[in-house]
Amino acid sequence: MFSLDQILTVSFTLFAVIDILGSIPILLSLKEKIGEINAVKATVASGLLMVLFLWVGQAFLKLMSVDLQSFAVAGSIVIFIIGLEMILGIEFFKSDQDTKTGSLVPIAFPLIAGSGTLTTIMSLKADFGDYNILAGIVLNLIVIYIVLRSLSWIERILGKAGLMVVRKFFGVILLAIAVRIFKSNIGTL
Repeated sequence: MFSLDQILTVSFTLFAVIDILGSIPILLSLKEKIGEINAVKATVASGLLMVLFLWVGQAFLKLMSVDLQSFAVAGSIVIFIIGLEMILGIEFFKSDQDTKTGSLVPIAFPLIAGSGTLTTIMSLKADFGDYNILAGIVLNLIVIYIVLRSLSWIERILGKAGLMVVRKFFGVILLAIAVRIFKSNIGTL
């Protein structure tokens, strides 16, 4: 049933796709815009989305007549817009100062449990057992929670100038990731 090798492989794969450490500048930018991020809500919402997609993702997309590639392209567009916000300092996602929704959109979805993560979870089902994938998801959720809870500390360490440099740099990286996701899925539509 449980396989340590499978759990480790799934965990590292999801860790790379979720890239919570690389998302720190984005999270800090969103935190500045919406106020405090509710780490528990964002982690739980992300976890629920991942587990839901593990068991019913393909059926849900099929029910909505949406293929996996279209879902990935839509997610890449949202990620691209977030990257533009970081680089240009223009606000596309208008803040309503409601930390309840800010912790869920765009943090839980599409940043943490976005199209790349959800697509990866569904594709892992071909090679790994559901319980091993679930264990990998839980391990990643622990890391996500720790990072979200540590954002204020990370912000103090980097300072205002450091945050601006890191935000611009990772904005460009985020644009590149969005373009890669878009490019790899647009040809298959």
